[in-house]
Amino acid sequence: MATLSPTVTLHEPVTGRGRDGSLPPSSGGGSEDRGGNSAPDYGRRLRRARLGLAVLLTPIVMLFVSFTSAYIVRQGLPTLDERTGNYVRDWMQVDLPTALLLVNTVLLVLSSVTAELARRQLARQMALAPVKSIPGVSIGEEGSFPWLGATVVLGLGFLTGQWMAWRELANRGFYLATSPSSSFVYLLTATHAVHLAGGLLVLLYAAGASLLQKPVEARRIMVDVAAWYWHFMALLWIYIFALLEFAR
Repeated sequence: MATLSPTVTLHEPVTGRGRDGSLPPSSGGGSEDRGGNSAPDYGRRLRRARLGLAVLLTPIVMLFVSFTSAYIVRQGLPTLDERTGNYVRDWMQVDLPTALLLVNTVLLVLSSVTAELARRQLARQMALAPVKSIPGVSIGEEGSFPWLGATVVLGLGFLTGQWMAWRELANRGFYLATSPSSSFVYLLTATHAVHLAGGLLVLLYAAGASLLQKPVEARRIMVDVAAWYWHFMALLWIYIFALLEFAR
């Protein structure tokens, strides 16, 4: 004997929806600069800042490569003496204040070391920031040496030493227009000093942000980029000093 059963209607299940069919709030996603907890993605911002630094350093490298080429070519290039009508070699060896420039080099190398220590100090502080925010968790107070301030002081010392080196060159009779060789000395050292002063302004801004208790993540980005720029300036100065000392 056949039996009849009631028809059961099966509805398509709605996964992850509330009673009204709406989607629950998502804990992830957001804008491309935000992580899963809606906090700014500082790792991505740091990578962008470093990429921007690499783009900035490219024309600086090209500038000093062109200076080097002109410096080497001009050494063996004779000029026409209008009085005699003969070609003469007007390149003269510049009496550099080597001892003073060596002291300046040591100051800049030391400032590069302190800049790296400041960069690593900010990286540790950022890594420990989430742990310190947990209630009831204490990891102790970390000793904080003002490495950033030490970098600024050493950088100012280097610029002061460069100004003293220019004064010493003038006392020895080598001015900007004395000869092509002295012109290149002033051109190379002054151009480097200008670029270094730009990095010093960034370090001063980062130090001011630290005094104003800005977020550690933002300070880390500033100090990280400034430190790598400072390392580049230190290596560039060593190259310039070696070029002036041995290729003359």
